[in-house]
Amino acid sequence: MTTTRPLLGSPMTRLEGREKVTGTARYAVDYPVDRVAYAWPVPAAVARGEITAVDATAALADPAVLAVLSYENAPRLHDTDDRTLAVLQSPHIAHRGQFAALAVATSLEAARGAAAAIRVAYAPEPHDVILTRDHPGLYKPDEVDEGMPTDREHGDFDTVYARAQVRLDAVYETPPLHNHPLEPHAATAMWDGDDLTVYDSNQGATAVQHVLAELFGLATGKIHVINEHVGGGFGSKGTARPHVVLAAMAARVVRRPVKLALPRNQLAAVTGHRSPTIQRIRIGADTEGHVQALAHEVTTQISALDGFVEPAAVVSRVMYAAPNSRTTHRVTRLDVPTPSWMRAPGECPGMFALESAMDELAIACGVDPIELRVRNEPTVEPDSGLPFSSRHLVECLREGTRRFGWHDRDPRIAGKHEGRLLIGSGVAASTYPVYVMASHAEAHAGPDGSYEVHVSASDIGTGARTVLTQIAADALGVPLDRVRVRVGSSDLPPASVAGASSGTASWGWPVHKACTELRQRLEALGHSVPEQGLTVAADIAEDLDDREDYARHAFGAQFAEVQVDTVTGETRVRRLLGVFAAGRILNPRTARSQFIGGMTMGLGMALLEGSTMDPAFGDYAERDLASYHVPACADVPEIDVHWIEEEDPQLNPMGSKGIGEIGIVGTAAAIANAVHHATGVRIRALPIHPAVLMPPLAGARQASPS
Repeated sequence: MTTTRPLLGSPMTRLEGREKVTGTARYAVDYPVDRVAYAWPVPAAVARGEITAVDATAALADPAVLAVLSYENAPRLHDTDDRTLAVLQSPHIAHRGQFAALAVATSLEAARGAAAAIRVAYAPEPHDVILTRDHPGLYKPDEVDEGMPTDREHGDFDTVYARAQVRLDAVYETPPLHNHPLEPHAATAMWDGDDLTVYDSNQGATAVQHVLAELFGLATGKIHVINEHVGGGFGSKGTARPHVVLAAMAARVVRRPVKLALPRNQLAAVTGHRSPTIQRIRIGADTEGHVQALAHEVTTQISALDGFVEPAAVVSRVMYAAPNSRTTHRVTRLDVPTPSWMRAPGECPGMFALESAMDELAIACGVDPIELRVRNEPTVEPDSGLPFSSRHLVECLREGTRRFGWHDRDPRIAGKHEGRLLIGSGVAASTYPVYVMASHAEAHAGPDGSYEVHVSASDIGTGARTVLTQIAADALGVPLDRVRVRVGSSDLPPASVAGASSGTASWGWPVHKACTELRQRLEALGHSVPEQGLTVAADIAEDLDDREDYARHAFGAQFAEVQVDTVTGETRVRRLLGVFAAGRILNPRTARSQFIGGMTMGLGMALLEGSTMDPAFGDYAERDLASYHVPACADVPEIDVHWIEEEDPQLNPMGSKGIGEIGIVGTAAAIANAVHHATGVRIRALPIHPAVLMPPLAGARQASPS
């Protein structure tokens, strides 16, 4: 480890890297505990209905089985706004896969066997699981996401659109997508009287602590949530999930610690997913491509239990100058699992539609796709009228043009052949808001010259520990190896979740604030540390009170080159380039990893990923990584990442913007646009499978005079 003072912006390696590669990093069910029991859930076998009987006779015949829980005998929970967490409280089944019972045994094998032996009888009811544009249950929700307006309208869209010289009217669809983190949702729960300790795989120990306190009717100080290492989440672990509630209930009943790791084939039903979307986009422009009217209308779904409304139209309130605009969201309740956050919720599906439409508009106007975007660059945020704290999208597009070799691109559609391969390239813009959430931190100076910083942050594989240590050491003015940052526990100063690309800003700001004040106090003491040490606490609640003066967003541009096999219909991405404007990059090494990870996930969205609803069965068919295809090494080409040096004093003391999600936002659209450039086939519904491309490619071959 370096013994020189690290500066923010240095490519430091992950501080926990050795623990992870040597297997000593402990995840939720890795902690050794005495007298441990194991739990295995029983998912509901109907898509809607009532449980009429639970027969646990065969399961309880095994002496290794300690308990079988169902709505008939499970501990009663207190009321909660999140009805997905009211597990085993009612005989009603709202979707297939909802937990109907739980087996607890002294071994994992016995728990699994007991779960299989439990017989649950149901009174099924007719179910409705298919989203359509004209679904009779569609309604206007009160809001989307965290307080965003459902609908927004500026100017006179209908009149201006009707008179526009160039009009585009297209519908784009994205399928249900599932997060599938490498570490499944898992927890180890143990009670000591009325004190509950859980080792849980989550993106926010403080948030889970508060939820468990509410459900079990305890003070928050009685709940201890530890998430020292988390094997990914992508949003699916952003709030408490049913597994941790089940583990705590089971541990209370059997009076011994309980471990519960959900089998992967149960994750899709109970841990959230990205809703499918149907998005209609209408654009009216002049012949030079200047947008005069823009409408982005989204149809999506939630579950009968409630859920998150995918705010896919919000991006059209940010991206381009459109004096006459309309953005709407309509939603229906279906008998499906409850949707939730997935990397860049809203922005990711929304920008696939918007950036595909912008590509179509560019072709209709005969304007280069990059030039079209530049021509529609706004001077202020279109929806709010606020000035941008910084906006360097044009610079990202220009730099990407140079690095990608865009000017060498053949502007003709399906113009470049390599044998039976068609080659094409595409571009898309990306954006993500700058979020900061209230958090606390403490900095402590020891008499031996060491420093400890405490914050209940969650490192879900992003390198948060490392970056927070850099922030602390930089603010203290000391070498990195004199600072230890503790994260991953609700016993530490409370902090926000690792989500919305807000972690570094939300946690780094109070860390910076506490360390800066600690340094000042030590300087006033002549750098003489009291025998008991010196501690400074900080929070940023007041700092966040007045932040409505600027629109704060990160921006980027993604470029893709693809090849399409005219015989098999297979699409392969040859190369990807992302250029981003995301404030000050605090650690280039971990930042590059985040950008590449997001773009890889966007490649999966474009070509591979998608969950298929079986209408009769009432459930998603893809329940494992053999059927739900995520990109493997062979699928991922050369990915090149660069960023614009961006100074923005309106963000936080570090000058940083979030980077965890923007990488995925424009990638799928760039790939789809590249496929169109290669083949002339416009794909408006993801993923781009060979079965989608083969019919039009076959038709083109038959029509060809050769």
